[in-house]
Amino acid sequence: MPVPPSVYVYSAAAFAISAALTWVVRKVVLKYGIIDQPNARSAHSTPVPRGGGLAVVFAVSLLIAIAAAAGVVDQQLLLALLGGGTAVAWIGFRDDRGSVSVLVRLVVHLLSAVWAMYALGGLPPIQAGARVVDLGIFGDVLGTLALIWTLNLFNFMDGIDGIAASEASFIAIAGGALCLLAGTSLSVAAGAVIVAAASAGFLIWNWPPAKIFMGDVGSGYLGFVIGVLAIASGRESPAAPFVWLILGAVFFTDSLVTLLRRLVRGEKVYEAHSSHAYQVLARRWGSHLLVTSSVIAVNVLVLLPLAWVANTFARYAALITVAVMGVLALAIFILGKERRNGQQPKGGRV
Repeated sequence: MPVPPSVYVYSAAAFAISAALTWVVRKVVLKYGIIDQPNARSAHSTPVPRGGGLAVVFAVSLLIAIAAAAGVVDQQLLLALLGGGTAVAWIGFRDDRGSVSVLVRLVVHLLSAVWAMYALGGLPPIQAGARVVDLGIFGDVLGTLALIWTLNLFNFMDGIDGIAASEASFIAIAGGALCLLAGTSLSVAAGAVIVAAASAGFLIWNWPPAKIFMGDVGSGYLGFVIGVLAIASGRESPAAPFVWLILGAVFFTDSLVTLLRRLVRGEKVYEAHSSHAYQVLARRWGSHLLVTSSVIAVNVLVLLPLAWVANTFARYAALITVAVMGVLALAIFILGKERRNGQQPKGGRV
């Protein structure tokens, strides 16, 4: 599928705006004291400003709106991203400035997810082997829960320098490219490229050692928009959501394995912690850069080729997804076993 030249212009603008605005946001949050202070769970030893995700939210929202006005992004996707995404970013920023109750956050997340599912027309039929299955109202509920989980898991996984921004950049650009290769949604592909470019613009400032953290305003927002793009891609390709799951498998499996591990231990899963596999590895290896780079390598060298296979051979997409998640879950379970040695990684937040 040919890509309109305007998409390249939008992505370049998203990158430049995000990078420039992150610099501005950093100055502002430093002035107003919106700082991530080191604590018992932290790996960084000095205060670091947070809330840089505001730049990503603004860049994506602006360029998505411009692309929609030009007819490149469809109105359904625009409404889902702007309506739900803005609410998720707002409650995230409120939480960055001061604690917001779990109940309030959950209500906003639920309403945002319901709005997005309504705007998209519900969960599209999905590929199940050789068949395409319409899950009906159950699918809409499943899609709503998936969006809530995705936006929260990005928040959970935003714990060391560069990991969330680089993951968002990878998932979005790879997902958009595979949509184009499948000859399906230009709208989703254009939106995904804009998200990837804005995330990369922020990553300039967040790459280890980070000069600013994304904050809940950015991590929750990116998880939400990626979830929306994945669901929207299924409108034209029933196997596409599985492709996006494979691309984000590191985040999905680490968050799920950690949740189950904490449940088995009898820990309060809603309390803050630093027991994700990537956090354990950051302490063990003493480096955020090494962990973030390793995740990028797994994404590019392993998950991208497997996602391409699933994208090409749609009837096997679900099977490939289950296999990928299973193998990764085992690896993460093993790597995530804590070895107390007192070593802390340099820079960032755990």
